[in-house]
Amino acid sequence: MNNLPEINKTANFAVLSVSYEKADAETRGKFAFFEEHIKDFVNSLHQESIGDAFVVSTCNRTEIYTTSANYLMVAEEFCKTTGVSLTDFLQFANIYTREEALNHLFRVAGGLESQIIGDFEIIGQIKNAYNRFKKEKQNSNPYLERAINSAIQISRKIKNETGISNGAASVSYAAVHYILNHQKQLADKNILLLGTGEIGQNTVENLVKHIFEPNIKVMNRSLDKAEKIAEKYKIPHIAIEDLDAELKMTDILIVATGAAHPIINKNHFPNGRETLVIDLSIPHNVDKNVTENPNVQLVDVDQLSAHIRETMSQRKKEIPKAEEIIKEMSKDFAEWEKKRKMVPKIHHFKAVLKNMERNEMHHFHRKHRYVGVEDMELSDRMIQKITNRFAKYIIDHPWKAEEVSKLMHEILVEQPNNEFNEKH
Repeated sequence: MNNLPEINKTANFAVLSVSYEKADAETRGKFAFFEEHIKDFVNSLHQESIGDAFVVSTCNRTEIYTTSANYLMVAEEFCKTTGVSLTDFLQFANIYTREEALNHLFRVAGGLESQIIGDFEIIGQIKNAYNRFKKEKQNSNPYLERAINSAIQISRKIKNETGISNGAASVSYAAVHYILNHQKQLADKNILLLGTGEIGQNTVENLVKHIFEPNIKVMNRSLDKAEKIAEKYKIPHIAIEDLDAELKMTDILIVATGAAHPIINKNHFPNGRETLVIDLSIPHNVDKNVTENPNVQLVDVDQLSAHIRETMSQRKKEIPKAEEIIKEMSKDFAEWEKKRKMVPKIHHFKAVLKNMERNEMHHFHRKHRYVGVEDMELSDRMIQKITNRFAKYIIDHPWKAEEVSKLMHEILVEQPNNEFNEKH
């Protein structure tokens, strides 16, 4: 009974994670792992006989998942492939092993380790990363396969059974969320996005995703950038010189520029048209005097951040529910792993019985010159029934598995041979 905790331990599984928790964006960029790295990395692991591993690389994290017994050698090959030093990598890496590693994978998949709690985009990235490695390696790893399938199920259950992804949790989505909740007949509204940086692009993506056929136009100081965004989302772009004329037809203006001072003011709204202005810029790029026009409503980052804080507060309340789902799914995984560890012993036990069957059938045939199909079928059913009982016993009593397997080997293999020798 003393060996039970050891038997239930997770197999060689480790995660080496460089994330936003310890590394800023510039540092994370040094450890970015691109698709062109996969072939060299997989080949190096194979040549060195290190074991299986795959890498997930996003803007917020780069993580190595491996079933190798020597995860530091895997990390070293990763560093050689990406051209960074192992010392630098380990300086920023959190290392998780065995149960802790599995729990980390499940928490990441469940959106609990995302920079914004409840962001489920990562699970698709994990799935795609593993599939790319599997394709390059041309076979799968049973442990990783099961772990990732469990992670996908966890992500789905948490998303469907908790409220951890409810509400607006990024400034760009918060802006769209506000529009959805406060504007009617959006299909008839003319929307102008001024600024096509990261926040501007995210805002366009959310608008396209959440509004059916929105009337969006984009504008940027650099016409090339505006053209690229317009082409990507199949929407019109406007030259910055046409700003004043365009504002006369605009119902919703979203400003996501990076100027050091306000570039939009009350003079941009001379005709009294009802306009919602959302300023996503820091510092503010919309002068507060726009509200001197009673038909102009201004919403800035501070107001949207209040919505986000409320959202995050509500999401944090859902964490215990998500953790309970992870706990239950981890039990299922441990049960699968426990059975998997017993497979070699079960196969060996069945092979011994099959060998005894062959010997007996051969002996019977020599003596009686006849063995019927029904005899073989009966024998197969008996062997399977006995094997199932053996399997159930060692799975239910894992601390006895080694002792029972050894005992059965002595009874079924060694003793009959001794008996045979004594008779002859």
